[in-house]
Amino acid sequence: MAGGRYNLNPRSKSPILLIFLSLFAISVLFFLFSLSPNTRPDYYNNPHPTRSPETSFVASLEDFLAHRAPKPRSDDTVTATDNTDDVVKALDDSMYTIETERLVHRDSYYPFSTPIRVYVYEMPFKFTYDLLWLFRNTYKDTSNLTSNGSPVHRLIEQHSVDYWLWADLIAPESERLLKNVVRVNRQEEADLFYIPFFTTISFFLLEKQQCKALYREALKWVTDQPAWKRSGGRDHILPVHHPWSFKSVRKFMKTAIWLLPDMDSTGNWYKPGQVFLEKDLILPYVPNVELCDAKCLSETEPKRSTLLFFRGRLKRNAGGKIRPKLVAELSGAKDVVIEEGTAGEGGKAAAQNGMRKSIFCLSPAGDTPSSARLFDAIVSGCIPVIVSDELELPFEGILDYRKIALFVSSSDAVQPGWLLTFLKSVGPAQIREMQRNLAKYSRHFLYSSPAQPLGPEDLVWRMMAGKLVNIKLHTRRSQRVVKESRSLCTCDCRPANITNPGLLS
Repeated sequence: MAGGRYNLNPRSKSPILLIFLSLFAISVLFFLFSLSPNTRPDYYNNPHPTRSPETSFVASLEDFLAHRAPKPRSDDTVTATDNTDDVVKALDDSMYTIETERLVHRDSYYPFSTPIRVYVYEMPFKFTYDLLWLFRNTYKDTSNLTSNGSPVHRLIEQHSVDYWLWADLIAPESERLLKNVVRVNRQEEADLFYIPFFTTISFFLLEKQQCKALYREALKWVTDQPAWKRSGGRDHILPVHHPWSFKSVRKFMKTAIWLLPDMDSTGNWYKPGQVFLEKDLILPYVPNVELCDAKCLSETEPKRSTLLFFRGRLKRNAGGKIRPKLVAELSGAKDVVIEEGTAGEGGKAAAQNGMRKSIFCLSPAGDTPSSARLFDAIVSGCIPVIVSDELELPFEGILDYRKIALFVSSSDAVQPGWLLTFLKSVGPAQIREMQRNLAKYSRHFLYSSPAQPLGPEDLVWRMMAGKLVNIKLHTRRSQRVVKESRSLCTCDCRPANITNPGLLS
């Protein structure tokens, strides 16, 4: 030691001491890696342990608007003076150069590699921030209802997937936790293009004609983009999670990747050829109830005395016509609770309490094959009983829903006594296993800020990675076909979106 300070020169330490310190460091690292993820220090699981994830859309939006006020910037609007053909060709040439470089020199796994590179369009504020502010300034107006009595702002929250994805993509990289997707600032570097237009907010909160006019403006704005013209929109992501949103013009963007709540094959919501699994992506609704976490599950397990629970609209259109039949079959049965849903915080609390007291939760089709109730049941630890023959599910290329839910055909469910007999035949061991799986699966359906690894935002990009090669195939094919070629590569034998195999025979 000299001058009152330790000599930090490593050459001054004895070889034995250096060996001892190295062995000690290795032992500490081995100990940390040997711990299960649940017992590792919190900072090991969460790179930002001081910031807990926010799962409330309203709370997250308030924070977003308060701390991420947009700075003056030029957007990506194409002007009338742009020579579009030249710009499209220049973009295509640049993308070819970068893709070739990645393929030959830089990336052994391209095009299967991650992170996916996403270009987020800078759209005029009337398509983005202005709509978020409109929601923020009006969401306390609970008198604003749809024609069937549903609170408009709650519907927007249920379908707010466009907000959660966009907020994560544009967040500072230092605040992001997802590693399988990265925002790029140059279009030629992008694998995919994200369109940040809030189609659901505009549908519900603007006057009808004002909304249609904005839809037409958005359509022109996007389809004028050189990147759209280059690919015909095949590498563009369009969030249209509410089945009514963007309905008047979306047929002109049917080549894009649509983010959907389900795939209604009856033609009530989507026209034939507009949506299919190979092109589009199913995303979960935002749950309407609070997460029943590990402590909650432990406390509620012995209190789950109700065999089957349902609270919601007892009459629906289209596929939801199964509901009155189920009500007639199940009403008055022992250990079964069937209730008409009500709006507001009281209705939310009643649904949450009912699900936490029940073993099984009925999840029939609504106006579309899907229902937000399914995801409420999952985060409540209540085993979903799905009666929706044409249902498609989120992230099914990754998640196995047979581990957490029971699937029942509509024809069986309405047979006298069949459904309750079936549920009573499920043994305690299988129930406990499915409840444990629900606890593990809940994280996949909780949107949050910051977006969490294995949360729904993360699984979106994992699913997108599986689509990339096909997107590039159809983009390149569309660029070289001649007028005598088939303009679309289709397969007439594609099966319908039907869950019940008996309906295919």
